Amino acid sequence: MKKLAKVFALLIAISLVVAVFAGCNVKPEYTGADTLVVGYSRFSGKFSPFFATTAYDQDVAGMTAVGLISTDREGNVVYKGIEGEKRVFNGTEYTYTGLSDVTETINNDGTVDYNIKLRKGVKFSDGKELTADDVLFSMYVYCDPAYTGSTTFSTLPIVGIEEYRANMSPLTTVIAKAGRDGSSDMFTAEQRDAFWAAYDKALVDLGEDITKYVMANYTSYASSKFGMEEDALKADERLYVAFGMTMWGFGGKNEDGTFTSSDGKNFDLVNSFPTTQDYAAALYAAYGDDPITIEKEKANDPVASFIEKELGDKADELSKAVQVGESAANISGIVKVNDYEINIKMTKFDAVAIYQLGITVSPLHYYGDASKLDINNNSFGFTKGDLTSVKAKTSAPMGAGPYKFQSYASGVVTFERNENYFDGAPKIKYIKFQETDDADKVPGVQSGLFDVTDPSFNDTAVSAIKKANSNGETTGNVITTNTVDNLGYGYIGANATTVCVAGDSKSDASKSLRKAFATLFAVNRDKNIQTYYGERASVIQYPISNTSWAAPKPNDAGYELAYSKDVDGKQIYTSTMSLDEKKAAALTAAIGFFKAAGFTWDEASGKFTAAPEGAKLTYEVIVPGDGVGDHPAYGILTDTKEQLASIGLTLEINDPADSNILWDALDAGTQDFWTAAWGAAVDPDMYQIYHSSNVVGVEGSSESNHYRIQDAQLDQLIMDARVSADHAYRKGVYKQCLDIIMDWGVEIPTYQRQNAIIFSTERVNLKTLTPDITTFWGWMNDIQNLEMNPKN
Repeated sequence: MKKLAKVFALLIAISLVVAVFAGCNVKPEYTGADTLVVGYSRFSGKFSPFFATTAYDQDVAGMTAVGLISTDREGNVVYKGIEGEKRVFNGTEYTYTGLSDVTETINNDGTVDYNIKLRKGVKFSDGKELTADDVLFSMYVYCDPAYTGSTTFSTLPIVGIEEYRANMSPLTTVIAKAGRDGSSDMFTAEQRDAFWAAYDKALVDLGEDITKYVMANYTSYASSKFGMEEDALKADERLYVAFGMTMWGFGGKNEDGTFTSSDGKNFDLVNSFPTTQDYAAALYAAYGDDPITIEKEKANDPVASFIEKELGDKADELSKAVQVGESAANISGIVKVNDYEINIKMTKFDAVAIYQLGITVSPLHYYGDASKLDINNNSFGFTKGDLTSVKAKTSAPMGAGPYKFQSYASGVVTFERNENYFDGAPKIKYIKFQETDDADKVPGVQSGLFDVTDPSFNDTAVSAIKKANSNGETTGNVITTNTVDNLGYGYIGANATTVCVAGDSKSDASKSLRKAFATLFAVNRDKNIQTYYGERASVIQYPISNTSWAAPKPNDAGYELAYSKDVDGKQIYTSTMSLDEKKAAALTAAIGFFKAAGFTWDEASGKFTAAPEGAKLTYEVIVPGDGVGDHPAYGILTDTKEQLASIGLTLEINDPADSNILWDALDAGTQDFWTAAWGAAVDPDMYQIYHSSNVVGVEGSSESNHYRIQDAQLDQLIMDARVSADHAYRKGVYKQCLDIIMDWGVEIPTYQRQNAIIFSTERVNLKTLTPDITTFWGWMNDIQNLEMNPKN
């Protein structure tokens, strides 16, 4: 199951803080095997420290990178990373070192200064030294107006950052707004004509792409909507475009068997069939010369822009951000003191700043252009608004981490040790991350295919591990298991713009619609999570990891079970109810919510017969269960589907064999409901996931608010929580945030699980594994010290 990751999971993970036992400096000659193979879930291929989004892609970037600021086993910041800080954990004293020393000073006027001194002599894997220039370059990339990655470094209250980012807009947006015949000194006629020619061609390709996407991934459940058997549909390619148009709302099959496109063209589906040109015409009739809107709503293959691939050699120059008004030439609060020292000044205290400053330090000479470094003339390694050189390296990361990226081919990422790693070259020469299905992870370690992997720690996996070991335990002669509480949680999400009434996602009717579904999802959690995970996971009531200090606890004031009140605010359940009684009560409550949303209820049949404007009787949920239902939420969905069917609604469960189908839908914003898991960060800041500015498709967005929740009060509370270091105050503010999120009905928290990492007892020298693995300290910390056992 692939995870989405919150913003600073990567930044902290790639710190790869060095921690050593006090007094242990003996390093005997290494005699073990030279390759470690790690079983991984599917990658997306975005391995850039700037643009990686999934946790697995971030792990690839993390192997090659170092973070500016380090943390310890409890997630606390290491302020003296150069000389090291000694801290006791679980009765053992560890010394934590890292890339820098950090000093935080709160001034009398409320401003805050951060002084960062770098360790000297640190080298990137190509042998060039890491200096303040690389830090400066990395910070300016994260702050650039054209930056579209998930990191929210640019939201920090750094002096001058707003002035630097002001009045910059993508050139494609400028051209689109100007129109086909528009003119401006910001673009040439050649650029304008190239853009609109690409748009016209992209409409045809978009229709073709959507059709291919549908036929590759949706025929198993959606063919019924077209009124024919799946095999018959697949056998007649002439129907493919009509089917694709139907699935995305650009046409439909009539009762007499004919087909009508959304722009009014008729096809008998015997002698006449819609083509991709017809699809393009329907798209143009719907959107006209409005690529900005169509880009927000596209559902094609995951490219940066649906027009970009048609721009050819014009793509780079048209993807830049251009200045459309007054904009500062530099960020006055970021100052290079010398080659190994940087000062950062902020306008106010920000609780998450110390963690967000822990950026990946990436090499300017690799991701940027060293000839464009001229600080005195406000040039920081690239042209402002033009991240072409950075994007070009998205699939091939490079940094100062313990390993060098070699290749990604046939589902395998290959690394070679970095001989220049500042804490010593790793013992193991090669590491491979190999893609696999979750069901194959335990057998893979048992058979010798993998040395390390991370299976879903459910009853099936536990049983297989115990069976593999001669002692019948989870740690034995074949497999060694290490578990910690996951820094994250599982959830079911709802898209506020596709699951709404009359196009108003904020309305009470829309919230009631989503809460109708949420009430049923919630009541089916306990049984199904217990069935899937056993004692290795627990159901949670709020969308926040229970590992966080900000998570509401049962004894806290205002604590409630998720979606346990009906449309009138009355409790749905009593403490004496059986599961069947709870499900019946939840169904009654859901009916009340659907009625409040405007659905038409037929008393005689006991079913809903019509949906209000903008809503529908059938919704889809995407679950990444490898096509076989292998997902902790799958049982929740099937039980809910059965309940909904009893009242006249349909929940279509789409379980694609390739989980990238889900991520593509999230990127496009076309999903109704979906299941996934968040990987959280040390600080519970909610800005990236829930703030309105980060809704997918919004210019300058982190593209992480897949719920599309846009609530002014929530936005303000999120920002209020950042200005205090008082955990009690922040916890109270975050409780208000969580209540608003639940009131929108966009997220149903499902489980808090244990993470399991399993190792081959036979092949991995477990004495060299970093000790005391925690939620904040993974097995890849100190990976330079890890050894394989000698080959037999």
